[in-house]
Amino acid sequence: MKKIPLIICLISFLNIAAQDHFSGINTSRRVGILNAGVNPAELLNLSSKYETNLFSLSINASNNKIGFSDIVNGNNIEDKILKGNEPINMRVDAEIYGPGFAIRMNKWAFGFSTKAYAKLNLVDVDPNLGNAINTSINNLTLGSSTTINNNYNQRLNGTSWGEMDFSLARNLFENEKHKFNAGATLKLLFPGSYTNFGLDQFQGTINVIGTEAYLNNTNAKLNIAYSGNLNGNFANFNDYTKSMFGQMNGVAADFGLNYQLKDKSGYKINTGLSIRNIGGMTFDNAGNSSTNYSLKIQSTIANPNGLAMSQFQNSSDLKGIETVLQNNGYLTKTESNTSIKVKLPTTFTFYADLKVYSKLYLTLYTQQKLGNDSKDNQVTTQNVVSVIPRFSLKNFEIYSAWSANEISGTTGGLGFRVYGFYLGSSSIVTALVSDTKQADLYLGYRLGLK
Repeated sequence: MKKIPLIICLISFLNIAAQDHFSGINTSRRVGILNAGVNPAELLNLSSKYETNLFSLSINASNNKIGFSDIVNGNNIEDKILKGNEPINMRVDAEIYGPGFAIRMNKWAFGFSTKAYAKLNLVDVDPNLGNAINTSINNLTLGSSTTINNNYNQRLNGTSWGEMDFSLARNLFENEKHKFNAGATLKLLFPGSYTNFGLDQFQGTINVIGTEAYLNNTNAKLNIAYSGNLNGNFANFNDYTKSMFGQMNGVAADFGLNYQLKDKSGYKINTGLSIRNIGGMTFDNAGNSSTNYSLKIQSTIANPNGLAMSQFQNSSDLKGIETVLQNNGYLTKTESNTSIKVKLPTTFTFYADLKVYSKLYLTLYTQQKLGNDSKDNQVTTQNVVSVIPRFSLKNFEIYSAWSANEISGTTGGLGFRVYGFYLGSSSIVTALVSDTKQADLYLGYRLGLK
């Protein structure tokens, strides 16, 4: 028997080593293209006149339910995820930098980079509903009745896309003590794959009768959307990584400002702020579907107890779920489109890198989202606050990123750079000494030329 999509997604998350990509190296004193990804104004601070990015990869997974030891032990993971009444939040995403190039020329700097993204998310999923769908977990009590009344939108969402970024930076003012830069990036977007299952304002009752869980007296707003290249399947993270690039069909922009308080060996303070990912993209492939429904489940002569949740256990894609609900007469279509418009995760970012003593530095970093993750057309992200102490030489650097993440809580990591190679994790320290709810890894190689 096939597992239903919810459980497949949950297990898929655990097989991948949240959104805080390249933490530590992207605010390095050795400035490169990754720094410009945080703030395009940093291009004026390139450590070399010419900068080449060969390859960078970051993959992150975070959740609010299970710890690192649970993943390693692998015992009763589904039970632990679906335990309690706290909504389930999980994020898995990958960010890949391909070839990129930047050049600094007097008061100007220019950059070009290629990127690809893949994201798979659970947002505020009710564990009681998850238990009812996957009745084999046996977290439900015979004869029990559970009433659900949610005032939020439960989402299962997956998105992948590619980018070509063109950046420009200009020095606004500079003297012996102060330096001000401004920059902007234009992003050409190439939509790859998209799926969304949004269950908004869900109200209903789960009754356990015999060995079956039934959903009854239900009202909700339902969005089911998927791009044609996935044919409705959203359960496998690999499906998104295989189709990151489609045809260009979207634009976005980043804007940033940068200030340095200089000293003889570089700077005492390097600080900046930026607003990133202003814009979105449209999925227009053949076979796309985005439909809003009114979901109403009531007792009928054919189904006196309501909807038997076991009907979903052979459904491995969104079409299967949609078909079950339609065949039982529980869906009323309110709006339907073949064009899917999606907003990128717009964020406000602020950072300050402080020279503490000689080669010792301390970075303060925050990323705050400006969009609403509960919206069906919104690509998700996380709020993050980080403190990063570092020891930095010209060709060697070691640092430790400590963060408070919206989903996984407190994490601590370690990273290093040797010449152009860097490797790090934002959670490896807390994974080894405590029971962190995040796992991540990044690495890459870049080359600077005078």
